[in-house]
Amino acid sequence: MMRRKGFTLVEIMIVVAIIGLLAAIAIPNFIQARTKAQTNTCIANLKQIDGAISLWALDNGKGNADTVTVANLVPTYIKATPYCPLDTAKAGYTLTTVGASPACPSDPTNHKLP
Repeated sequence: MMRRKGFTLVEIMIVVAIIGLLAAIAIPNFIQARTKAQTNTCIANLKQIDGAISLWALDNGKGNADTVTVANLVPTYIKATPYCPLDTAKAGYTLTTVGASPACPSDPTNHKLP
């Protein structure tokens, strides 16, 4: 009798099915983790900007109604201009007054200060 070495077609199909099942479970989790990380990064940037606005207002004697721009904050209160990870155009965050919270232009409903 002659014996052949190798895998049968059924064995290979089972391995491919298991790999496909694992990929179907793992890929959505990776996408969800990436989205959550981007949201957390944006919220951290908003907190950093909000703190810098407060320091700028204290140092310059500004009130809640005074306007603030990114140029007022960089590089004295923030090392570099932060951007939302979803902001491909690098438009930056929207700043209005000292009393108002900074806003994310990319996703203002999910990316906001708590």
